[in-house]
This record gives sequence, C-alpha cells and structure tokens, in this order.
Amino acid sequence: MSRENRSPHRQAVAVALLVTFLWSSSWVLIRWGLDGEALEPVTFAALRYGLAASILVGWVLSRRSMRHSIAHLDRSSLLQIVVLGVVFYAVTQGAQFVAIDNQPAATTSLVLSWTPLLVAALGSRTISEEVTMRQVGGTLLVIAGASFFFAGGLGATAVGMTAALVGLAANVTSSLLGRHINRAADISPVVITTLSMAVGSMMLMAVGTGTEGMPSVSARAWAIIAWLAVVNTALAFTLWNYSLRRLSALESSVINNTMLIQIALLAWIFLSESPGVAGAAGIVLVSLGVLLSQAPRRRTAQPMKNPPR
Repeated sequence: MSRENRSPHRQAVAVALLVTFLWSSSWVLIRWGLDGEALEPVTFAALRYGLAASILVGWVLSRRSMRHSIAHLDRSSLLQIVVLGVVFYAVTQGAQFVAIDNQPAATTSLVLSWTPLLVAALGSRTISEEVTMRQVGGTLLVIAGASFFFAGGLGATAVGMTAALVGLAANVTSSLLGRHINRAADISPVVITTLSMAVGSMMLMAVGTGTEGMPSVSARAWAIIAWLAVVNTALAFTLWNYSLRRLSALESSVINNTMLIQIALLAWIFLSESPGVAGAAGIVLVSLGVLLSQAPRRRTAQPMKNPPR
C-alpha cells in the first residue's frame, strides 16, 4: 500500500474503532433498558432503529443531492439495499436483542466472535477479496482471546443460543453484502444507511408489536432510546458505512470484534463485572490479533487491479 493511500486507510480504521466503541456502550444501555426499564427486546430494537431511521430520513430529504441519488438508484442497487436492511437490522439486531434478553451478554458476544473467521472463509468466494495468512492468524488470535475471556460457565439458554446463532449467520451475511454495496463508492453512505435502516426498523416494529404488544415507555427509557438512536445508531452506522469504503470485509469484521473487549471493560466499570485473570489474557490475545490483521500489507511491484478509490 503506497504512502498516499495509507492515510485514508488509517482514518477508516480510526472511524471504525470509534463506531465499535459507541456500539459497545450500547450493550450496557440495552441491559439497562431490558432489566431496569422492563422493555421487550424486539420492540426495544424497533424503537431504537425506527427513531434513528426517522432522523436520517428527514436529513436525506432535506438534501437535494441525496434525493437525486435515491431517485436514480437502479433496481439492482435498491434491491441489495433492501436485503441489507432486512438482514443487518431486522434479523441481526433483532436476534441480538433477544439473545441479550435471554442469556448473559458475554455468551452472545462469544458466539458473534466467530464472525471474522466465517467472513474470511466466505469472502474470497463471494466478493473476491483476497485473505492473507496474517489476517487469518489475527482472526484466530481474536477468537482464541474471546474463548479465554469467556472461559467458564456462560449461562447459555436454548432461546438465547438460538437467537445468537441466527444473529451470527445474519451478521456474516450483512458484513459481506455491506462491503459489496459500499466498496463501489457510487452511493452515499448516508443514503445506504437511511434506506436499509428504514426497511429493517419497519420489519422490527411489525414483529415487535405483533408479538409483544404496544410498549409502555418511561421518561428514562425514552432517554436511553434517544441516545441509542441518535448517537449509537444514526451517526454510528453512517460512519461505519463510510469506513467500509476503505476496509475489506475481514478488516471491518475483525475491528468489529474488538467490541468483545470493549464491552467487557465497560461492563467492569458500569456493571461491576471483573474480567479476572483469564479475561486479562483474552484482552491481550484479542489486541494482538487486531494489530496483526491491521498491519500494513506488503505488495509486489505489479499494478493493482482495483486500486483504492
């Protein structure tokens, strides 16, 4: 990678790490909403993403360039964005909320830690992205670190594990599809986020109200939902789609997996859950895995088929 191309890549890494921190803090807020405010999981997710989508829709409609971009979307691109909304928001996020509600968050995080390895295995076949041995080694270190961290009784339940596995499959699919849509760089990340989130949130609301009924939401719960919607969703997902313009599917998945450690540290601080010795070992392994997978790649003198945009 040439020097002029490293800076945008590093910026994308920094943006992705910021987003993962915001998403990690969401797990603490979600736990407060589920336990402290007795919110139902699917309806909780629907309110979060529905409010965020409404904010983004208002922003997009106020911008002529974005309205023009939507009006000129071809049928194939629009269909891909709709599918992304179903998989990434309705299925992935809904399943995660259900899993968190039915078993410890650490158990769900451990299941999701397999995302980058599965992305690595499928990425070269589905979206033609080369995976290096260093990246695979880094991914395996991340998974090993996650296993160290969450060694012991995980408190898994049948419902929680089923939801977590559904979330894992949807997360892998959305990682590949999201990278495929965003790397073309001809559609605004805000437009992609807005349309896909609107589709997913409507599905969540339909399922949530149909199975859980209309919610009774306190002022404190609305404050949690508002923060999750504006900062941790509308802003964070837009920044994430921006980062996907420079990061490969595997790179974004490995960075996303640092949430394991971030969630653990936030839980230690805010929920009094100490990681212990095994947890500390896991933190070290995950950190090494992320650094290994993100090290600058050595390239030969041959010209690149698809230079960074």
